[in-house]
Amino acid sequence: MDAIISTDALAAFCDRAAKFDFVTVDTEFLRETTYWPKLCLIQAATDDEAVLIDPLASGIDLTPFFALLANPEVTKVFHAARQDVEIFVKLSGKVPVNIFDTQIAASVCGFGDSVSYDNLVRSITNVELDKSSRFTDWSARPLSEKQLTYALADVTYLRDIYRELRKQVDATKRWDWVEDELGVLRSIDTYVVQPDKAWERLKMKINRPRDLAALKVLAGWREKRAQDSDQPRSRILKDDVLFELAMQRPLTPEAFDKLRAVPRGFGRSSAAAEIMALLKDVEELGKAELPTMPERYRGPSPKGAVGDLIRVLLKSVSEQHGVAARIIATSDDIDALVLDDEADVAALKGWRRKLFGEKALAIKHGRVGLVATRKGIVEFPVAQAEAAE
Repeated sequence: MDAIISTDALAAFCDRAAKFDFVTVDTEFLRETTYWPKLCLIQAATDDEAVLIDPLASGIDLTPFFALLANPEVTKVFHAARQDVEIFVKLSGKVPVNIFDTQIAASVCGFGDSVSYDNLVRSITNVELDKSSRFTDWSARPLSEKQLTYALADVTYLRDIYRELRKQVDATKRWDWVEDELGVLRSIDTYVVQPDKAWERLKMKINRPRDLAALKVLAGWREKRAQDSDQPRSRILKDDVLFELAMQRPLTPEAFDKLRAVPRGFGRSSAAAEIMALLKDVEELGKAELPTMPERYRGPSPKGAVGDLIRVLLKSVSEQHGVAARIIATSDDIDALVLDDEADVAALKGWRRKLFGEKALAIKHGRVGLVATRKGIVEFPVAQAEAAE
């Protein structure tokens, strides 16, 4: 089988595809040594044809395909769309219009959390896919027949999966559940990391305002440097190095040499010079200019018994309604609602609040209890006289 390697052939396919209600889409890319994913292959299928598009072909212009992605009359069907969409946002500057993600739909239809494509193919079509080409070098040319066959299967079976999941979502009347999740994929903010927001991705805790100020500027510096040089963040500085620099704030090459997280001699590099200039600015900030730390919570620990009870409730609700637990509430959602009845989390909004959030708050305040039965976990009201706030 041959891939599309010319703009004219691509435009002809896109014209044909625009006449259909949906087109399935997938990509193959490399990212191990770059910040931005390198697009190596595009797969697409309509009801009556499936094609491979070679974005590395000499002279090919992907504009016709971007126009297809922007066509609101055609649903673009992906499985686990986030990375694929990120590639198209980087190349075209826009999020594809009218996206449908089969992984999201499957999670609200009882297939479990983050179900893989091959598992969905097996469950819905009874076909066992050969995934041995998954980790091959997609940038090498020519691509083998085995690679091309593997790649094409990622969009051909996706057609059957899409049709079946649409039926199931219709039958369960859960389109609002799917749409809530798709809203994240449709927002360009999901794919564009602003350097001044980069610190929010970091997981380690900071306890002092000046340390936090330093972490913010360091994370922003690393993000911009990674984007500009197209290198992974970890090749610029690893996360643990950022945290050590934020807390130690070395201002001389000699101070750098005393740190465990950076190699000896790093303090005399151009990168270290930029870091020291940033840290000097942080040291000169007045107290009023430092970021405000969140107030220390002194109530029940979200990792304690109350949080554990709410997690049991989540598992019970998930099983009862046949929807992946992560779609209803994340672990962070549960921690937040234990700390705050009005927490700004998805679990306390819309259909999730009706399904789970109200019950979680009732358990938190002792108005509802849980009991294990042969049929599973059952909720029961607790008399107000017995309720303990």
